Amino acid sequence: MQGVSCWLAAFAACVLAGMAVAQDVTLTARDGGLSLTGTLQGWDGEFYRIETEYGPLTVDGQGVICDGPGCPDLMAPRIPVRIVGEGDPGRSLIPPLVAAFADARGLDHSLTEGIATLTDPATGQTLAEFSFQPMDQDAARAALIVGRAEMILSAGTEPDFGSRPLALDALVPVVAADNPVAQISSADLARALSGEVANWSEIGGPNMPLVLHGLPVNNGLQRALSGRLGRDVAATEIHPDFATLADAVARDPWALAVTARAVAGKARVITLTDSCGFPLLPGTLAVKAEDYPLSLPLHLLTPRRRLPLMAREFLEFLTLPQAQQVIAAQGYVDRDPERQPMTTDGLRLINAIQGAGEETTLADLKRLVDVMDGADRLSLTFRFEDGSSTLDAHSRGNVEDLARLLESGGFRGEAMILAGFSDGSGAASANLALSQTRAEAVLAALVAAAPGLSPDRLPQVMPFGEALPMACDETGAGRRLNRRVELWLRPDFIKSNALPAD
Repeated sequence: MQGVSCWLAAFAACVLAGMAVAQDVTLTARDGGLSLTGTLQGWDGEFYRIETEYGPLTVDGQGVICDGPGCPDLMAPRIPVRIVGEGDPGRSLIPPLVAAFADARGLDHSLTEGIATLTDPATGQTLAEFSFQPMDQDAARAALIVGRAEMILSAGTEPDFGSRPLALDALVPVVAADNPVAQISSADLARALSGEVANWSEIGGPNMPLVLHGLPVNNGLQRALSGRLGRDVAATEIHPDFATLADAVARDPWALAVTARAVAGKARVITLTDSCGFPLLPGTLAVKAEDYPLSLPLHLLTPRRRLPLMAREFLEFLTLPQAQQVIAAQGYVDRDPERQPMTTDGLRLINAIQGAGEETTLADLKRLVDVMDGADRLSLTFRFEDGSSTLDAHSRGNVEDLARLLESGGFRGEAMILAGFSDGSGAASANLALSQTRAEAVLAALVAAAPGLSPDRLPQVMPFGEALPMACDETGAGRRLNRRVELWLRPDFIKSNALPAD
C-alpha cells in the first residue's frame, strides 16, 4: 500500500481536479491518500490500465479503490486478447492454439464469428475473449501502440516491442507441376526475384518467358523475403495471400514464386541449392536450426506494457509440448528440440571435405570427425545479427529453451558441446578465434538465462572455425549459414578432444 501511495505522490503535481479530457474512473489509494483520474483502457483482474493526459498508466488493483462509471466488474473481468498480423499463419495457428489453451486450463471454449470465448465451467462466467484479425505490419503496429491489440503475429521482430518465438516455416520456390525445372540455385533465385531474369533459359530451363508471382509489398512474409534479398521482389503478378498465390502458380506452367511451405497447395516445390550446387533441404531439423537459408521464424510481438494475466498465461502455454503439437499438426515447424546422430548427416561431411578452404588441414578435419563420432546434434542452433555479436531473436529464444531444459534436468548423463563455426572469409586462425568468441557468447547468454546451473551442467566450448561449411561462401546468404554455434550431445563417458592452443 505504501508503494502505491508513493507512486501516486510522484504524479501529484501533475494531476489536477477536473481535467479537460473525458474522465470515467478515479483510482484512490486504500489508505485515503492521493487519487488518479483518467479513462479506463483495461482491467485484467490484477491491474488497471488508464489513459491520462500524461499518457497511459498501469496501477495495481490491490492498492486502490475504483470509483466512477467506467469501473469494471471486479469479480469477473471479461479480458480481451486481440491478436493481429499475418493472415495465413494466424488463421491456421491461433484458433487451434487458443482451443488447446482452454483445454489445458480446464475452461469451456466456444468460437463465434471469429471470437473464441473462454468460460469458467463452474460459474458460466466469461473470463476471456480471444480474437485474430489479419492486418498488414504497419496497421498491426499502430493497433498495438494505441492499445487496440495485445499481440502481433509477425515474420520479423521490431526493437520497440517484446518478442516471443511461436513457430517456424520455410519459404520455398514453387512452380507448376508440369514445369520441367527441378532445382534452382539461391543465386539464380535471387536474380529471378529481383527481376533480372526474363526467360527460364537464363537459369537452366526451357526457352520460355519467366512469369514472377508475388504478394503485396506490405505483406510481412513478403517483407521477410525482400529482407533476405536486400531488395524488393519484382513480381508482375500480385496476389492477396499465399493460398491464392499457390493456386495461380499451379495453373501457370511458366510461373515462379516463393511461398510458405505450409501453404504451397498444388504448386510444386523445387529444390533450392547453394551457388556450388549443394542441396539446401527444408527438413524440420534444418528449419529449426536455420540451416535452410529461407527458414522463417514466426513471432508474437508484445508491447512494452503489462499484458492481461490471461494473455501472459497464453504466452507461457505456447512453450509447452501441447502447444507445439498443435503447431506441427497445422503443417508448421514446431520449436521442440530435435536431435539427430551426426554420422547420419553424410551431406554435411561431404560438404566439409568439398568446401574446405586452402588453410583447412587434414588434421583439422580429423579432429572434427573425432568429436562428431558418437555425438548427436540438437536442433537448437545459435546465430547472430548481421555485423554484430548480438544473438538474433530466434537464437535468444533457443537460449531460453535450452535454459528451461537444463533447469528441468534435461541431458543428464550427456556431455554438451557448443561447437563454434565461421565462414571462410579471412585467415583460418582468425576464423578459429571468431568461432570460439561466438560460442563463448552463447555460453554467457545461457549462464545469464539459468544462473542457478552448476558448472558441471554447462556445455563445453569447442571452436572449429571454417572446418564444417553449410554452404558456399560465395554469397552473403551462404556466409551467414556458415557463421553459427551448434549444440552437440555426447555420452558422458566419451572424452572430447582437447581444445587447440591459442
